[in-house]
Amino acid sequence: MAGKIEIVPARAAHIRSIARRMRKADIDEVFASSGRSPAQALAFSMRRSSIAYTALVDGRPEVMFGAGDLNVLAEIGAPWLLGTDAVETYYMQFLRRSVSWRGQLLARYRVLRNVVDDRNTASKRWLSWLGFKLSEPMPISKGGQMFRLFEMKASDV
Repeated sequence: MAGKIEIVPARAAHIRSIARRMRKADIDEVFASSGRSPAQALAFSMRRSSIAYTALVDGRPEVMFGAGDLNVLAEIGAPWLLGTDAVETYYMQFLRRSVSWRGQLLARYRVLRNVVDDRNTASKRWLSWLGFKLSEPMPISKGGQMFRLFEMKASDV
């Protein structure tokens, strides 16, 4: 199960393929945080990002990720990643590649900050592995679902 991973600029044409097969944890997270469907969340994230890429596995769109500006003057960006179960199927390859993704984002932003659904165990493990600091859980949505703020400063890496 080698799976050749290629990183390409994100395109609207990738959204439908990823949205139809999005991981349940990602579906739950985007709905709890924004009320958006998978396709709406991918389109919104891509549109609001200064950096957006798609990971193709054997030519098929599996993961979309990027970062948008939270504060241009302070160089703070909001990283995001939404994908299919390929993230877990090819987890070793994604782990290795994600270190360079982190580097690309930190080349643009001094601080990376966003929130993660506290139920999303795999994402919290991955964020910790990358070096993000996670806060204690806190409710951020109308439904009261618990989220954790995650943050990384370029000076910490």
